[in-house]
Order: sequence, then structure tokens, then C-alpha cells
Amino acid sequence: MNETIREWVAKAEGDFHTAGRELAAAESPNFDAVCFHAQQCIEKLMKALLIARGADVSKTHDLAELGRFLRLAGEAPFGDAEELRFLIPGGGDFPLPRGVGGPGDRRPGL
Repeated sequence: MNETIREWVAKAEGDFHTAGRELAAAESPNFDAVCFHAQQCIEKLMKALLIARGADVSKTHDLAELGRFLRLAGEAPFGDAEELRFLIPGGGDFPLPRGVGGPGDRRPGL
């Protein structure tokens, strides 16, 4: 494993542990943070695998697109596009704090 891949994996592990700590918080766990770090972990692992297969890494956060790139590189993605879309920005509809995001105060994604 080259140094770039090691760095991506180390950052993914950091996100994984951060999500786990927040999820296990005895008082007021921040579930938005859990979801954010879970998405970041998956994204970084997918990018590490793309690099390992000699593919260029896109500056996208779209897990479905990364999954498509993995399939093109001969790898099975972590889930199908619909499963991955659940964790990507734009994949769902989540409430924002009042006054943020325009009409309806909702935004796509996490």
C-alpha cells in the first residue's frame, strides 16, 4: 500500500472512530455528525480503493458516482447507487435550522 492510500485509509479510520464516539455519547449524541462522518469514512475508503486500482480520484463527494468509478475499475462498490445515495449530499431531504436554506428551510442531503 503506498503512502497516499495509507493517508486516505487513516483519515477514513479517523472518521469511523469519530462517528462511533459520537454515536456512543451517553448524553446528547449528535446524529448529524454521526451521519457526516460515516459518509466521509465511506467516501475516503472508496477513493483509497480507486487509487489502489490506478484510477484518478474525482473531487466529488457523490458516493454513487464513486461507486460507478469503482465498477469501471473492476471493483464491486460498497452498495448499489440507491443505497449509496442515502448517504450523499443531495440524497435525501433533511431539515435545516430556521432561516437557512430558503423556502421551507429544508435542504437536500446530509
